[in-house]
Amino acid sequence: MSKNKEFSITSAERYSLALFELANENNVLTQLENQSSSILDLISSSKDFSNFIKDPTNSRDDLLKVINGIFDNKFEILLKNFLNFLIIKRRFFYIERILKSFIETCSKKRGELKAELKSAKELSSDEILKITDELTKNFSSKIKLNYKHDKSLIGGLVVQVGSTMVDASIKNKLQQIENRMIGA
Repeated sequence: MSKNKEFSITSAERYSLALFELANENNVLTQLENQSSSILDLISSSKDFSNFIKDPTNSRDDLLKVINGIFDNKFEILLKNFLNFLIIKRRFFYIERILKSFIETCSKKRGELKAELKSAKELSSDEILKITDELTKNFSSKIKLNYKHDKSLIGGLVVQVGSTMVDASIKNKLQQIENRMIGA
């Protein structure tokens, strides 16, 4: 742990890498990645659950009861044991950071690039798939696309793959015109 006693990003990466290696050894990597995504979805969609897991006053027994009750027969035993381990070691408070790191590790090990796509209009599944295919061809790597609808763009798209960004939005073009007018 770092001197300021915060749970560092490096610590989260160590836990997530350990989970990755265990899942890989036991041939349950895909299942654990999907189940980790489900847990992250639950944390983001349920304010009560999020507050519960982040409350440092909850006892280990209370956390174990709730987690084992929720994930009892629905999740791989390896993931359930990992969650119990985090509770016992008083690291469950960081589950969100650890699972996000785990999913990123899985993605990196498959050779995927992470991409962000924002559009002014709502895109259909087919349009998103076409954009993903085009990015896969252009970057010669499998793309894991995160799509968001952003009405503030007025029109167009913003695509970011790694450090490369293409901003073809009307909002950006208006900002460039404004900057040129100020500079004139």
